[in-house]
Amino acid sequence: MKNKDFEEMLMNGTSLDDLIKMKIEQEFMTDMKRTKEKPKTKVILDFKKVPRDKIFSKNAVYRIFNRITKCETYINGVQAEALIGIQNNIREKMLNAELSAFTTDDAYVKFERVDL
Repeated sequence: MKNKDFEEMLMNGTSLDDLIKMKIEQEFMTDMKRTKEKPKTKVILDFKKVPRDKIFSKNAVYRIFNRITKCETYINGVQAEALIGIQNNIREKMLNAELSAFTTDDAYVKFERVDL
């Protein structure tokens, strides 16, 4: 409510307690609307545009295809980094945006997106 509305209600005989209740109810309703809104996230699909520190983070999503079971699933960047293991050359190439996918003994792993 605007200040003019409050002034008008006071002049018309509305009690101060009623005005306080209305103000609290109004604030409560705006807070409820704000909590129901989804936070806006930025999604980066182009691997070359991903910030270097987000490539192997929890915000990164990788698609993994298991060659043995023929199943496809998704993992985060931390799990993808663990799959790379001691292959530092692959890790460095990914950090330099030269590679967006790699293979292991039994899986193909490909970058999908980063949610910021």
